[in-house]
Formats: sequence, C-alpha cells, structure tokens
Amino acid sequence: MQGRIIKIVSNQYTVLFENQTIVNCVAMGKIRLQGQPVVGDRVLAEKLHDQFGIQQILPRQNELIRPAIANVDQALVVMSAKEPDFSSQLVDRLLFLIQHAEISPVLILTKMDLVCDGDPLYELIADYRRSGYTVVLCRKDALDEELAGLLKDKVTVLTGQSGVGKSTLLNRLNPDFQLATQQISKALGRGKHTTRHTELHPVAGGWVADTPGFSSLDFSFLSAEELAWSVQEFRPYLGQCRFRNCFHADEPGCAVKQAVRNGSISSIRYEHYLEVYRLIKNRKERY
Repeated sequence: MQGRIIKIVSNQYTVLFENQTIVNCVAMGKIRLQGQPVVGDRVLAEKLHDQFGIQQILPRQNELIRPAIANVDQALVVMSAKEPDFSSQLVDRLLFLIQHAEISPVLILTKMDLVCDGDPLYELIADYRRSGYTVVLCRKDALDEELAGLLKDKVTVLTGQSGVGKSTLLNRLNPDFQLATQQISKALGRGKHTTRHTELHPVAGGWVADTPGFSSLDFSFLSAEELAWSVQEFRPYLGQCRFRNCFHADEPGCAVKQAVRNGSISSIRYEHYLEVYRLIKNRKERY
C-alpha cells in the first residue's frame, strides 16, 4: 500500500494511505539503506502479522533539513506589517532558500489593520506582486478567503518571523487545529515556538506542517551559482550574460544587471541578492 508519512514520534510513523485510512507503522530494517524517513515522505508499506511495516521510501520531489520534511508544495512566508515591523531583507533571504529547495513561496502579511493609507509598505507589496509573487493580506478581523484556496490539495510549511500570528491564521481556518502559541516576548522582541516534532495537519483541504519553519538563515551550503538560480526573477536571464560564469555582481555584459536597470527585475531583490552573494564569496575566500 502506498501512503504519506504525516507524523513521526520516536520510532512510530503515522501514515495516511491512499484509501484515507491512517495507520501507525514501523520502519523495516532494509529502508535504512535509503536514509531516515521524514514527514511528508511517500512510502510503500505492507502488513506483517499484526502491524504495518514501511518497506520503501519513494523518490522525493524535494526536501528540507530544518524542519525535516519532504515533498512540500509550497511555503507560506508569514510576516507581520507591524509589531514586529516588516523586513523585506528577511523575506528575500527566506525566498532564496525556499526557491533553492524548489518549493513555491507565498507571502502572507498579517496585522494589515495597523498600516495607514500611504504607508511605504504598500509599495513593497506592489514590488513583490510585480515580480510574480503571490501576496495575501490579512487583517485582525478579516481573513482573506484566498488563503484557504491556496492550501487546498497542497502540502504546506510555514516560515517567517516569530510572533506574527502563524498559528492564529491556521486556527481561524480550522478551529480544530490548535497549535501551542506564545505572546511576543517584549524583552526579546520576538516570540518562541513550542513545537517539539514535525507533523502534518489537515487544514482547508490540504496538509500543513506544524513546524518552526526554517530554523536559521543558513547559506553555508549554497554556492554562488546555486544562489543565482535561487532568485526567481533571475532565471529567465541566466545564460544570457557575456561571461558564462557571471555572478551578476561586477561583471560587464550582465543580462541580470541590465534587467535590473530597465525595471524587469526588482532593484530591492537584486540588492538583497548581492548581500547574500558577498556573504558566500567572503566565506569562500576565508576558507
């Protein structure tokens, strides 16, 4: 039988089979050759005596290390407009990591009721939308119906700032979905996540991972070439530069830089790309 792992606690694997039954399984010894199963894995399982055993992990569409999860369709980057203030630098760094993993990002802005007309944030929102990103705006007393539609038939992970209301969003979509939440720490200016294990929960016709999202903005595993590919707006122009190994920084004849100049690529995203590129370059030169 084929199914998907939706929860792992210790050595117990909860699997949702294609016939919608949910069964606790154990991992058979031979799958250790394939590595450790993670939440989201599609698996083949067989009933042996009085229990089901996972016999094979099917090929992964993608995977994340932190949180450990596979076969993710999209990542909701949940950021607040205020308290804490919106950071396009943080958003873009998360976008680069998400897109490197071949996962589709969706930007969710909470606390939009705290934003006045004419706030510069609206221009940032327009900039993301012009660049092809889906942006959903949420207010305290109104939840955009678009969000529920985005979750349907998808496996979704959440990431973004702590204390922005990720759990609240999901609880409003599905009152039965209760995540442990904590108030923003006034002393630290950020919240604390209390999740102890990764689990997929049914929400709005899809599956949402109850995880702390990307636990750190770690670019140590990325090369400069991989970073450039991880910027969605760059992809149509890669391979069009004068130099084959162009890093889109100081080189002449760069198609990416020309696209920035003519407004086809966001200058904001490009500056944030350069910041991360320099981090990677300095790390390489240091070691």
